[in-house]
Amino acid sequence: MGKEFSSVPMYTESAEVTKSFDDDGRIKRTGTLLTASSHIITAVIGSGVLSLAWAIAQLGWVVGPAVLMAFSFITYYTSTLLADSYRCPGPVQGTRNYTYMDVVRSHLGGVKVQLCRLAQYGNLVGVTIGYTITASISMEAIKKSNCYHKHGHDAHCSEPAYPFMIIFAAIQIVLCQIPNFHELSWLSIVAAIMSFAYSSIGFGLSVAKVAGGGNNVRTTLTGTTVGVDLSGSDKVWRTFQAIGNIAFAYAYSTVLIEIQDTLKSKPSENKVMKKASFIGVTTTTIFYMLCGCVGYAAFGNDAPGNFLTGFGFYEPFWLIDFANIGIAVHLIGAYQVFAQPIFAFVEKSCQKRWPESKFINAEYMPFMGSHGFNMFRLVWRTIYVVVTAVLAMIFPFFNDILGLIGAASFYPLTVYFPIEMHIAQQKIPKYSFNWMWLKILSWSCLVVSLVAAAGSIQGLAVDVKTYKPFK
Repeated sequence: MGKEFSSVPMYTESAEVTKSFDDDGRIKRTGTLLTASSHIITAVIGSGVLSLAWAIAQLGWVVGPAVLMAFSFITYYTSTLLADSYRCPGPVQGTRNYTYMDVVRSHLGGVKVQLCRLAQYGNLVGVTIGYTITASISMEAIKKSNCYHKHGHDAHCSEPAYPFMIIFAAIQIVLCQIPNFHELSWLSIVAAIMSFAYSSIGFGLSVAKVAGGGNNVRTTLTGTTVGVDLSGSDKVWRTFQAIGNIAFAYAYSTVLIEIQDTLKSKPSENKVMKKASFIGVTTTTIFYMLCGCVGYAAFGNDAPGNFLTGFGFYEPFWLIDFANIGIAVHLIGAYQVFAQPIFAFVEKSCQKRWPESKFINAEYMPFMGSHGFNMFRLVWRTIYVVVTAVLAMIFPFFNDILGLIGAASFYPLTVYFPIEMHIAQQKIPKYSFNWMWLKILSWSCLVVSLVAAAGSIQGLAVDVKTYKPFK
């Protein structure tokens, strides 16, 4: 195995600030506006963009873009509040907090820390399951695309997604051995480039479809039509589910603090993070508007749940293949961005509880490269990837899963905790104007999240009735 050495903490005993260490004694952070923006774009432009044409089709030309813009504004605004909470008590000179839960503990404390743990880690697990589903669908679509090209669009080209989930999981087992978030910048940059690539291809194909004419698609101000496309009750449930899909498309608050903790201390982390959030949210909103609205124009009220794998496009097959390869590569990186906080939490908790265990703490010099090898990291992270892959196989419902994850995570992590911590940090007086409007924003988002969750749960209930897992 090589020479053994004990686990080395990322701080000096004297916490002396030198050219190699930050003000908290940890090894100096090297993150920049570019790397933070890449992490955000990797986290935000994910599988959510693929469902936006379908979501706009449920809501229509008026409500659809309005909901997109509303989620964009709320996400950016609350991300600035969260960025200011990274240090406590002050946003510039306070003590660092390394995780979302540390921030909640510093500013709010009590039972809210446990609620945050449940919301954050539950969401992160859900996202990694959702990304396993989406990546496997895209990998499956590559094979189907080639089949349709070879045998015609009416050919029976159905392929089970399970082998592709196994391939995705195998790749993640290898990448999960990257020790921490600080080593992921290169992967996020590659993934961000891929997200631009496949979003642009989807947009370009939609434009070509619209420009080509002869689509005979129906688009309306209110989206899918009751009595023509679906029943009245289905219209209500799908509207709720579409809102959840859009909420999922903006989910990155769960990893914002972890991203901010990679930044250099000068200029101040909160200023850089706010700029990175603005770049990330603005960039993704532009892509979302283009992909969602032009995708709706191309497919109309019959827009598929995933506009790159639903085969509204068949040709050029090689371009569709490239787009789906881009999705798979992007989600390989995005999986890591969302999984690393889970890995860090479990590993630090175990190290604290069993400090003498060599299995948990011992690092071994690698045969090559700069990363140490740890047996506990290998076993636990492998088990996690396998479990998420199995759950993805049991519940491979793209739109329903995305909507439920979005609804469940948007309110607590993107809205509630950032607002409550801002009120506590700034000591905003109760019943003042600022307090009232922040509370109204919070309560409004709670209602939206509840109806979105209801729509997705109803959709899952319908799907489960006819689905037989592993067949």
